[in-house]
Amino acid sequence: MRMRRILGLVLAAATLVGVSAVGAGAASSPNISRDDCTAAGGQIVSRPYDGYACQLPDGTTQAVT
Repeated sequence: MRMRRILGLVLAAATLVGVSAVGAGAASSPNISRDDCTAAGGQIVSRPYDGYACQLPDGTTQAVT
């Protein structure tokens, strides 16, 4: 029983570390300038309450600086 509890705690800690690493990576998206956006074939779009973003042809968006 004790071994199962220890393994459960280790698994829970590893899951939390993994989730926080993924969240940190998702939060830090690179910014792009308007000129770079249009040069890459993108389009400037307005996001409500979040400013402007570059919509690239592959479907991804990046914040505009």
